[in-house]
Amino acid sequence: MSAKRDQARTGSRPTPEDDIVQEKPIKIGTRGSPLALAQAHEVRSRLMAAHGLQENRFEVVIIKTSGDKILDRPLAEVGGKGLFTKEIEEALIAGDIDLAVHSMKDVATELPPGLTISTILPREDTRDAFISLRYLSLKEMPAGAKVGTSSLRRAAQVKHLRPDLEVVQFRGNVQTRLAKLAEGVADATFLACAGLNRLGISERATAPVDTAEMLPAVAQGAVGIEIRDDDEAIKDLLKPLNDEATALCVTAERAFLRTLEGSCRTPIGGIAQLSDGKLTLRGEVLSPDGEERYHGERSGSPASAIKMGVELAEELLQNAGEDFVRRLKAAG
Repeated sequence: MSAKRDQARTGSRPTPEDDIVQEKPIKIGTRGSPLALAQAHEVRSRLMAAHGLQENRFEVVIIKTSGDKILDRPLAEVGGKGLFTKEIEEALIAGDIDLAVHSMKDVATELPPGLTISTILPREDTRDAFISLRYLSLKEMPAGAKVGTSSLRRAAQVKHLRPDLEVVQFRGNVQTRLAKLAEGVADATFLACAGLNRLGISERATAPVDTAEMLPAVAQGAVGIEIRDDDEAIKDLLKPLNDEATALCVTAERAFLRTLEGSCRTPIGGIAQLSDGKLTLRGEVLSPDGEERYHGERSGSPASAIKMGVELAEELLQNAGEDFVRRLKAAG
């Protein structure tokens, strides 16, 4: 018996959530890369399981973003994190999609008016993966060897750890960068363990990199769902998918990033972890050449997630000094 017939029989009134589930497909906006699609399909699968829905109740809408279109220049030269979300957010505001699925490390800390991140999925592995067909680790690489990356954070971290290596630009999705590595464009590269795991190709990693050696990007490994703030039906539909522990960690990390005024032009790493009721946040900011690195740690109750992020960022800015801060703001 359909929900509407059941409601007619029992005399109950349909809710907005019932209308969405029964009358129209739920449109999920995403980028078109294999990883982005894997994340969108995960959201669809979780919604199907949570609400007993069939796959045909959903439509995955692929939206090409500025970040996908600009392939001939480093992203740091043409804008910030919004390059991978702008067009998707415009579709969300226009009502062309009902929700947007993002890698949270690509999401700007300030969202467009009327939009909100309502849901964070359980986090995947937060670490970077070292990948090479020649060497087992960054330490093993000989002087002058090439590391390919388009990430300012990874480039600065490599330069800090191994100033004798050459860093070369390495843009593209996961498959493109693995192909470039096979072609010999670089001797090694880094990818997020989370992405490799979600694509089912974790065996391509030579070795995971301990976060004590290289802090990941803020919110790395976390998938977020963005919706219109006033869309209560979609908000209710997504509630079962939210992972509170991951959401708390991402909240602390993004408060840290926001206070540092971080962008694609600022090398920043950060990770929060929740264990036995205590939240611990580690963060760092580097100069693009890797010569300067300021890092610290905060621990406290989960309720103080935002405060911890702000205070750790302020501590690093104070330790770095006014000249570094001026350069940080100019880069951002």
